[in-house]
Amino acid sequence: MSILIKEARIINEGVIIEGDLLIKDGRIARVGGQIEAPVAREVRAEGQYLMPGIIDDQVHFREPGLTDKATIASESRAAIAGGTTTFMEMPNTKPNAVTQELLQDKYDIAAASSYANYSFFMGATNENLDEVLKTDPSQVCGVKIFMGSSTGNMLVDQIPALERLFAETKMLIATHCEDEQTIRKNLAIAKDSGRSLTAADHPIIRNEAGCLKSSTLAVSLARKHGTRLHVLHISTADELVLFSNHEPLEKKRITAEVCVHHLYFSSDDYKRLGNGIKCNPAIKAPHHKKALLAALLDNRLDIIATDHAPHTAAEKAQEYLSAPSGLPMVQHSLNIMLTFYRDKKISLERMVEKMCHAPAICFNVKERGFIREGYWADLVLFDPEADLTIAPENIYHKCGWSPLDGETLPGGVQAVFLNGDQVVDWREVRRGTPMRVEFTP
Repeated sequence: MSILIKEARIINEGVIIEGDLLIKDGRIARVGGQIEAPVAREVRAEGQYLMPGIIDDQVHFREPGLTDKATIASESRAAIAGGTTTFMEMPNTKPNAVTQELLQDKYDIAAASSYANYSFFMGATNENLDEVLKTDPSQVCGVKIFMGSSTGNMLVDQIPALERLFAETKMLIATHCEDEQTIRKNLAIAKDSGRSLTAADHPIIRNEAGCLKSSTLAVSLARKHGTRLHVLHISTADELVLFSNHEPLEKKRITAEVCVHHLYFSSDDYKRLGNGIKCNPAIKAPHHKKALLAALLDNRLDIIATDHAPHTAAEKAQEYLSAPSGLPMVQHSLNIMLTFYRDKKISLERMVEKMCHAPAICFNVKERGFIREGYWADLVLFDPEADLTIAPENIYHKCGWSPLDGETLPGGVQAVFLNGDQVVDWREVRRGTPMRVEFTP
């Protein structure tokens, strides 16, 4: 189908231009100026902004095995509703995706049910290097190593195993970095206090020292072996010393990301939200989120992601030690970042760079992440002046809740195009024809 988007404010590669965009056969055929062409449909976009579809490199969609919390269908539908057209999902499902057969099972589920373009990380363990090395870098986004335990424990904590993984894996390794011994020591001290622990203890137990120790180990291993390393969800100012802005992203061998909740919330919010913002790594003191935003803007941090990790409301309502860690964020990442735009803390151009261009560059995503002629037409049309009040009736996550519930955030998604097909029209979301993402090794 051919679609002509008329008079949009097109955000792409550091500039905003006003003009038209022509979609033909699923791809972007022409960009800019006044385009006159016979088309099947025309979309009027006066006053609205058009950006590439968001690429979220870190989500947990819980399928297979944890479908009481979420499914690939439910969470990818939430992603599409919020402007995320491509996701990369983590291996800590049940069973863990730590063999090629189990990884393929997830691709099969996505092919049958996903609403968004998809890729899945291969999971590493202390014993599965041979399986890891079978992974095709043109078809899989990367290898995930949990260097700190989290939901669905896949902890890799043996130094010989880490050495071999970093030395022999030729594709991107993404790491969750928290030092397990530090966490266990802090937890024992907290329990010995004799008082009832709450979510406010979470950043004390999973503290800055534990993050820095583990991230330092990952970076040192990557430098030693020349590994392509991507450190996930940086949460502390302390870790920023590990990352550089001295060369362009295309040339970096070590990259890092920040998640929207570490930019938006702080430890001051535990009193109000409790376990609702319990996540790993923990949301920490206010000065950290200020430092993280500064590092994002000066390119020490490269990507904005969500680490979308839903749990049921009943699970989150348990006492602190029993409540699982993780937040459902994928539907509202654009809204959150538009609060920073509204507050003049980031430009739309930089927002698009960090949510769309940078993930595409970092992971070598083929023909996505930019508004370029010949690329797949993954596009989001939005109004930054429109407001969205988040409430259970407009949350698409299967778990049905959000730590943002009741908040009014800027950014109305008017339309989303996936591989050239309009799949979102205001509040109506339908399944189009999502694709398995391809990569350029």
